[in-house]
Amino acid sequence: MSKRKRNAFGSYLAVTVLLLIAAAVLALYTGAADTDWSDLIEALIGEGGGDYYLVLRGIRFPRILGAFFVGSSLAVAGAIMQALTRNPLADPGLLGLTSGANIAVALVYALAPQSSYLLVSIACFVGAGLAMLFVYGLSNATRSGQSPLNLILIGAAVSFFFQAIADGVAIWFRISKDVSMWTSGGLMGVDWNILSITPVIGLALLLSLVFSGQLTVLSLGEETAISMGQRTNLIRTVLIILITLLAGSAVAIAGNLALIGLMIPHVVRKMVGQDYRKIIPLCITVGGTFMILADYLGRTVVSPFEIPVVAIVSVIGVPFYVTIARKGGIKAVQ
Repeated sequence: MSKRKRNAFGSYLAVTVLLLIAAAVLALYTGAADTDWSDLIEALIGEGGGDYYLVLRGIRFPRILGAFFVGSSLAVAGAIMQALTRNPLADPGLLGLTSGANIAVALVYALAPQSSYLLVSIACFVGAGLAMLFVYGLSNATRSGQSPLNLILIGAAVSFFFQAIADGVAIWFRISKDVSMWTSGGLMGVDWNILSITPVIGLALLLSLVFSGQLTVLSLGEETAISMGQRTNLIRTVLIILITLLAGSAVAIAGNLALIGLMIPHVVRKMVGQDYRKIIPLCITVGGTFMILADYLGRTVVSPFEIPVVAIVSVIGVPFYVTIARKGGIKAVQ
């Protein structure tokens, strides 16, 4: 990495960290409750008993942290998936991972309704992992193999199929309200108990940074990676586990959210190129900032009512997806 490129990356990282902090402060300070700076300071230092102390400490703090971890998790998972598959349209939601986690949540609610949040989180990991294996297995079984177009088509089909199963389980066991509240995609109701999963996310993000160099080599192609002495099967297995942990954690916190893992890596690559040692850190900051702002817009645009964050993400993400499919996606599948 040349000095000029290091300086450019450092500048981007510093700017995105500042934007992340600014977005968090904005989301903390404004909302349906008319808080002021004294309330915010009391909540930050953990002292005081103002009218809005509990609003800030019990609702806005965990919600903003949840938005950061969900946005960064999905962005990093999307970046890793796009590198592994060399597919510009890869996304945890579009390839069925989040729908697989949704099935797991529905089954846990149906078969063990009094389960702890830890069990639900583990189920999300298992569901996301099985969905990934299912999609990749079907893709490899077809004549065209793991082509980008084939992977997207199979992922979309599996995603719809899994979501239908999750809805069917919810209807059969009469738990539609509980399941839909969990899987619809949003941060309403996120509390400190739900955020107990964040150490798993933190570890997965840290390991993603550690393996970002190997990911860059692997993204160049199997033969190139092997010629450079990389143990491709081991690296790929570790990266798939990281994707599963990140996608499963995001579902455990916020339910089914798609397109974030598609958009953010593309935006970051426009900034710093194809080196994943730069892409992964910026995906963490940019993805977290994006999700905080999307959730902030959802709860303030028509305050005191709330627009589901999944709607905000879709309004931005669908045109982005179409643009990528028309430009980069077409070249990738030819």
